[in-house]
Amino acid sequence: MKVGLTGGIASGKSTVSALLAEQGAIIIDADALAREVVAKGTPGLGAVVAEFGDSLLTAEGELDRPAMGALVFNDESARKRLEAIVHPLVFERIVQLEAAAGPDDVVVHDIPLLAESGRADTFDAVLVVHAPEEVQVERMVRDRGWTEEEARSRIAAQAAAEDRLAIATHVIENTGTHEDLRHRVAEVLAELVG
Repeated sequence: MKVGLTGGIASGKSTVSALLAEQGAIIIDADALAREVVAKGTPGLGAVVAEFGDSLLTAEGELDRPAMGALVFNDESARKRLEAIVHPLVFERIVQLEAAAGPDDVVVHDIPLLAESGRADTFDAVLVVHAPEEVQVERMVRDRGWTEEEARSRIAAQAAAEDRLAIATHVIENTGTHEDLRHRVAEVLAELVG
C-alpha cells in the first residue's frame, strides 16, 4: 500500500512519520533522500561540485547547505540546475525503496507540499496531520523561537488547511497528548492494513 503523508508547518507531521515507522510502516522522506544523495563521497555531491564549484564544500568535504541555499534561493537558473542533479537521484532512491518493500508493507511517502503538488491521486491513501492555526502558531513561537508574525507568514505561504483536508482519506488531529497521537496513528494504520 502506497500512502501519502502531509500536514502544515508545526502540525506534527514529523512526529506522526516517526510513530508510523515505529509501528512498522516504511517511510520514504524525499527531503531526507535529497540530503542523502549529495552526502560526502556520493556521485551526487560530485555532480553538484562539477556544476557549481568546490566553494560549496565545507572544510570537511560536505555540501555547505547554507551556501548552496543562498546561491539557489534568488537564482532560478541555479535552482533548476541543482534540481536537475538532485531530483533524478531522489527518484531513483524512491524506486529502490519501493521495490524493496514487501507486498504487505505500508509505504508512507512523507511529502510536506502534497496538497500543492497535485499528486494526491497517485496514492492509495492520503494521511493529513492537522492542528488548528492557533496551535501551529503557538508551537512555532514556543519551539522555534519565531515571532507570531513569522509563524503566520509561514502558514500563509502553504496550502490552506481546507485544501489539505480536501485530499485526505484519513485525518490525524494533533491537538492532544503524545499518547493520544500514538493511539490515533495506530488506529489509522489498522484501517489501512485491515
